[in-house]
Amino acid sequence: MRKNIGWFRKISGALMLLLTAWMIFSPTSQALRALPDTFRLNVGETYDLHMGVAVLSSQDERLELKKNTLSAREEGEAEVTVNLFGLFPIGRLRVTAGEERRLAPGGAAVGVALSTQGVLVVGVSDVAGQSPAQAAGLRAGDVIKTVNGQPVNGSQHLTDLVSASEGKAMSLTFSRDGVSHSVFLTPLMDKTSGLYRMGAWVRDSTAGVGTLSYYDPQNGAYGALGHAINDGDTGKLLPIKTGSLLQADIVDIKKGAKGAPGELRGTFLRRQMILGSIEENTALGIYGRMDAPYVNPLYPEGLPIGYQETVEIGPAAILSTIDGEGMKEFSVEIIQAARQLAPAQKSMIIRVTDPELLAKTGGIVQGMSGSPIIQNGRIVGAVTHVFVDDPTQGYGLYIEWMLSTAQTMDDAA
Repeated sequence: MRKNIGWFRKISGALMLLLTAWMIFSPTSQALRALPDTFRLNVGETYDLHMGVAVLSSQDERLELKKNTLSAREEGEAEVTVNLFGLFPIGRLRVTAGEERRLAPGGAAVGVALSTQGVLVVGVSDVAGQSPAQAAGLRAGDVIKTVNGQPVNGSQHLTDLVSASEGKAMSLTFSRDGVSHSVFLTPLMDKTSGLYRMGAWVRDSTAGVGTLSYYDPQNGAYGALGHAINDGDTGKLLPIKTGSLLQADIVDIKKGAKGAPGELRGTFLRRQMILGSIEENTALGIYGRMDAPYVNPLYPEGLPIGYQETVEIGPAAILSTIDGEGMKEFSVEIIQAARQLAPAQKSMIIRVTDPELLAKTGGIVQGMSGSPIIQNGRIVGAVTHVFVDDPTQGYGLYIEWMLSTAQTMDDAA
């Protein structure tokens, strides 16, 4: 009898060990762990959830389930049960269905020209052996907003205000990392020019080339770049006073290599064809309004958006303009996709697989930031950064984060 009990315990232990291993390593358990608490989808679209031996079920008539493909007949929220072998409930999933939202995917090369709100300090310098700016506590990255209570409208305006001080102490307000500060600064005379100087190098504008991510035909808004426009010397995000989005022509390519990021070289000053305004410069890209509707030549009817829950490891594509031949679609592979609860620049990792793109650029290069990422007929994200050590790979952010950033700005307006 005791022997039977011993064998029973061994068999039970072995079965429990096998069950535990299955729960950890099986495709079904991995798929279950990867499921979000809430799955979002568009009405009328179908998604294959790849649940292995688990079977989905629901009593809600707004959903349609065939094996593990999920679709919604109408808007609303519903609950789905995950059943092992179709018999034993092992999890639940809330499904939110909404009407399809379509965007015009970007991919066009755009010029970015903006002037800053205030002037950005990019460095300090000596005047007669001293630096009044440094003595007052100013440093690179600070944004000077006012002098003696008067708003500073540009570098030349600041120069004029300092010269007019005739060496008298001035009150300055400046912003550092979003916090406002006030100081007094006493300019010194530059004996070479005979003018009073504050001993600081400043900048009030910048320009560059990037890629349009999307255009929303419902409100005329756009998003581009997928990352902030930062000052090249300080790395600080530039606060915008005014800005324009312009049509750009790519005239040359600096091919990327390991440890040396490549670059698209473009021009937009020759024609100066303004496409729209730049209203916001954020960590997740630049945003504004188009002066006229934008239509993508490859997808004239636009594409629906895809939420992060629908992003899969596997083939995808990006739209970019890398030369004078115009916009093209290039093949890539999504090799990693994070589940994120808050906006972030690095939502997924992509690898370029397109032979033409690899031959011409080496992969992802500067100027391609903002290129829309398309998978399964949906816009799912935009390119943000290249891997310095491997130009064939880079980061992308989810399109939903760009749209939520744009919506937040609209709500605040």
